[in-house]
Amino acid sequence: MPTRDDAWKLLCEYTQSESLRKHALAVEACTRAYARKLGADEDLWGLTALLHDFDYERWPNAAHHPTQEHPYEGSKILREHGYSEEMIHAILGHADYCGVARVSPLDHTLFACDELAGFLTACALIKPTKSIHDVEAASVKKKLKDKAFARGVNRDDVYKGAEELGVPLEEHIAFCIEALRAIAPQLGLNGSS
Repeated sequence: MPTRDDAWKLLCEYTQSESLRKHALAVEACTRAYARKLGADEDLWGLTALLHDFDYERWPNAAHHPTQEHPYEGSKILREHGYSEEMIHAILGHADYCGVARVSPLDHTLFACDELAGFLTACALIKPTKSIHDVEAASVKKKLKDKAFARGVNRDDVYKGAEELGVPLEEHIAFCIEALRAIAPQLGLNGSS
């Protein structure tokens, strides 16, 4: 399997946007933390999360076509680079419109961490300190009900993700906040003070 450095280079080759790169790092942190907790393959889970949206900038797939653009185009590139079918399955499964059933713990975890990581980042950025250290699970849960806030985040996916993991929503949120706090400097969420 390619290394994390290989995966990072591939991500950077296809993704110029710093915010999309940071999103990949955030999802990676949450997914790796779950792998550690569950005794799963941290490298496999981490690389899957790091690369789940690597093709998004080039092929955004506004039409949500199951076999065109993101993540379908990316899956072909990942195969060419020698990534595992388990990883590719999870990446295809994170987009409901692909019609790929989420069956493995990795599939469910990637899906559960994707939208939530984006939402937690938005919650941190509206804090006066711009710090993930000032974000609490209870306030995040309340913010999810505010449809005007972080409009791009699919709330149904956040709720469904926790449900698929079999973890109460607030516990899932708190777990992911902790994972993001561990890499706050790389995410630009360590605070402005």
